[in-house]
Amino acid sequence: MAQEPRMLSRRNILAGSAMIGSAALLAACTSNEQTPNNTQTKGPDTGNPNSAPGKAVTIGFSAPAADHGWIAAITNNATAQAKTYSDVTLNAVAAGENAAAQRAALSTLISQKPDVIVLLPHDGKELNSFGLEAMAAGIPVVNLDRAFPDAAAYRLQIKGDNYGMGVSAANYIIAQMKAKGVSSPVIGEIAGLDFLELTQERSKGFADTLKAAGFSVANRRAADFTADGGQKEAASLFQALPKMDALWNHDDDQGIGVLAAANTANRKEYIMVGGAGSLKAMQDIQADNTPLKATVTYSPSMASSAISLARLIAQGKGMGDLVELQVPKEITLASETITKENAANYLKLGF
Repeated sequence: MAQEPRMLSRRNILAGSAMIGSAALLAACTSNEQTPNNTQTKGPDTGNPNSAPGKAVTIGFSAPAADHGWIAAITNNATAQAKTYSDVTLNAVAAGENAAAQRAALSTLISQKPDVIVLLPHDGKELNSFGLEAMAAGIPVVNLDRAFPDAAAYRLQIKGDNYGMGVSAANYIIAQMKAKGVSSPVIGEIAGLDFLELTQERSKGFADTLKAAGFSVANRRAADFTADGGQKEAASLFQALPKMDALWNHDDDQGIGVLAAANTANRKEYIMVGGAGSLKAMQDIQADNTPLKATVTYSPSMASSAISLARLIAQGKGMGDLVELQVPKEITLASETITKENAANYLKLGF
C-alpha cells in the first residue's frame, strides 16, 4: 500500500490569518484602516458624476471567515473598495462557522439599519430567508456569489459565471486534445463542495461542453475547496485512473493539494486546468514546470464591484455607462481563460 501523503498546512495558516483579519474588519469605519494586499479596487473616476461624494452611506457586510484565499480576497476587496469613497462607512459583522451563526449576526445588523447590505452567504439557500427579511425591512440586499433562490430576497445579485467556468475549462481541454490528436481522452475532475449550487453549475458546464465534443469525464471527485481536500481527493483520483490525459480542478487553492498529490504519485502525463485565478496558479502557468497549463477566472474583484454598486443603490443612482436610471437586478461576470501566453496581463488580478 502506498504511503498516505502528508497533508498541507495552508488551511491552518489561512485560518490564523483570518482571526487577525476579522479583528481588524469588525471596526465600523474603514477610513483609517490600512489597505490589504492583493486587492482589486477602482478609485473614483473624476469624469464620472457618480464618483463625486454624495449622500453618506453605511454598508453592512458579511462573508465567511477567510480560511481560503479566495474568501480572504473577497473580504479584503470589499474593505479596500469602501475606503476609496469618502461617503461610505463599512459595517462588517462576523459570519460565524455556519449559516445559522451568520443568520444570527445578520439579524443584529438589520436592527442597526444600514442603508444597504452586501452579503456573501455560507449557503444561499439557507440564508434566503434573511434576504427576504432585510428587503421587507426596506434594506436593499446585494447578494454576492452564492445565490439566493428567491429573486425577492435581493436587490442585486452579482456573481461569477459558474457554468461558464466549466465551459471555458472544457473548451481549453478539447482544443488541447485535438491539437495532440487524442480522440478518446481520459479526463478527470476534482470539484469543490458538492452541496453548493455553484459547484453543480461548474460541473454541468464542463460535462455539457465535453459531451458536445464527444468527450466525457472518466472519474470525478468532490473536495472542499482546501489544499488538504484537494490533495486527498487527487490521490484517490490518480489511483482510480492509472493514466490520464486531462484534469479540471475547480479551485486554485485546492489545486495546491492536487499538484502535491501529483508529485507524490509522480504523475506528469496529463494537462491540468485550474479555477478562480490565484496569483500562485498564474505564476505556475507562466513558469510552465507543472501539469497546470491554464486556469479559468472567477475573480474576487466582484466584491469590490458589489461595494460600488451598493453605494449607487443606496444613493438612488444608476450605472454611469448605462441609459437606465437604476443599477441592474443581476450581474454575471464572464469567465476568462488564463494561459502562459496571457498570464502577464492577469497577474494584477491574482489573489
